Amino acid sequence: MQYGFIIDNRKCIGCHACTVACKSEHDVPIGVNRTWVKQVEKGEFPNTRRVFSVLRCNHCTDAPCVEICPVEALYIRKDGIVDFNNDRCIGCKSCMQACPYDALYIDPDTHTAAKCNYCAHRVDIGLEPACVNVCPEHAIISGDMNNPDSEIAQLLAREQVTVRKPEKGTQPNVYYINGDEASLTPSATERTDQYLWSSQKSGVGHYAKFTEKLTEGKNVDDLLSQLDSKAISYAGAPKKSVEVLMEAAKARRVYDTPDKGILWGWEVSAYILTKAISAGVILIPFIGMIANGTELNHEWKYAIGALSLVFLLATGVLLVKDLDQPSRFLYVLLRPQWKSWLAKGGYAITLFGGLVTCWIVAVYFEFENLAAVAFILSVMMATIVAVYTAFLFAQAKGRDFWQSPTMVLHMFTHSIMAGSAALLIWAVFMSAPKEWIKFNEALLWWSTIFNLVLMLIEVSITHPTQDAKTVVSMIVSGRYKINFWMGAIVIGNILPLGLLSDIINLSIIASIMSLIGIFITEKIWVEAPQRIPLT
Repeated sequence: MQYGFIIDNRKCIGCHACTVACKSEHDVPIGVNRTWVKQVEKGEFPNTRRVFSVLRCNHCTDAPCVEICPVEALYIRKDGIVDFNNDRCIGCKSCMQACPYDALYIDPDTHTAAKCNYCAHRVDIGLEPACVNVCPEHAIISGDMNNPDSEIAQLLAREQVTVRKPEKGTQPNVYYINGDEASLTPSATERTDQYLWSSQKSGVGHYAKFTEKLTEGKNVDDLLSQLDSKAISYAGAPKKSVEVLMEAAKARRVYDTPDKGILWGWEVSAYILTKAISAGVILIPFIGMIANGTELNHEWKYAIGALSLVFLLATGVLLVKDLDQPSRFLYVLLRPQWKSWLAKGGYAITLFGGLVTCWIVAVYFEFENLAAVAFILSVMMATIVAVYTAFLFAQAKGRDFWQSPTMVLHMFTHSIMAGSAALLIWAVFMSAPKEWIKFNEALLWWSTIFNLVLMLIEVSITHPTQDAKTVVSMIVSGRYKINFWMGAIVIGNILPLGLLSDIINLSIIASIMSLIGIFITEKIWVEAPQRIPLT
């Protein structure tokens, strides 16, 4: 069996009955939707038309949300329905990043993800989904697409249909008759500040509590003013009037689901930095041994191990803080879904911490053979810890910019930079040998050169999709241009290259600037792709 939907745009009148029925059936909170009707206006007066498109979970055959979920909260039933168990959900929001169709949201009441589940509880007792029952025009058709006698199978056989974003390879099971690209393709229309009820995006979904806080002690005029101001900042685009859009004769959206805002914020950027330091300070001594046979004394081994564990602990704290259900963080280890790189990363971090601890203990008790084995295993695990986030980002199919094959090199290079910078700063407190300081200075210099070249390649090569190109434009010449050119390039790379020298104080300043630059870079790389609308 394979259940699916057909949306017949020849019949849809944009009445929103499906949205209302869905909200009633599932008690969906205000400001978030499991199914909604997107409205786009096309043409120039008097030759205009309005396009309605019912949008929802596509119940994909190859569902990226199921693959990325670290705790099996999302799963595919035998009948093809992608269902959800919110008792398992940890609120990591990775499913929302993986879905190319913006179908998931964080429920402001339960703090877990939610989405259309095809009204599975109704299907199990022989009923149709609530949206199908309530549609006055029979514009929503559901059923088993593998049953040749079903209405949906017969429609698929004789009508020309289209799906949203077929290039993602998810095999979506929601089909559109007379589907219009202006409505189905997010980049065909801008998410502007002026359309029907657009101020909803100021405080919904992941930011649902914002609206409630705004209303406390505020009059209507102040509230509207703040909503408008906040909407502009979330939209991230220059304000354009309706008249300008009409003059340009562009298709424009007049109703849409509210913007969910930035799902992975500063905590994720900071955790990438702390993780890079933790892994990097273990990788650097190994590189030193291979490059010039540098051997550390016991005191430095303790110092390096302690530094790695401190930043690994910080990584764990930041990861837990980013969860909307932090009390369930152990589910990643106790109920793992092994296709998810979030689950694999959780185990990698745990094993890495255990191996570093084992190495320190073996060094203390002078178990030389055990210390050597533990150190080599720690280096291997440090490499995985340094780069696994690149594979996690690759599973987030909704964000095209994260699909870059250079992301692994990006993460590994930042670990080498962060490790050598942290060790240079640490060397001040540990009275490190001069040769060790010089080695770290040289390693930071060369890794910074490589990082600078790599970043320039990432923003200058031709990207395969319009969404990725838009992100690059945003970074290089849009809202992130100052952060990128001044923060990431100048402060994080060029100035450290000039400051690294035999004067230790200048090298310390260069190291601090390098770490700041890594954080700014990761903040841009994490945040900018999330500003591209998925619907």
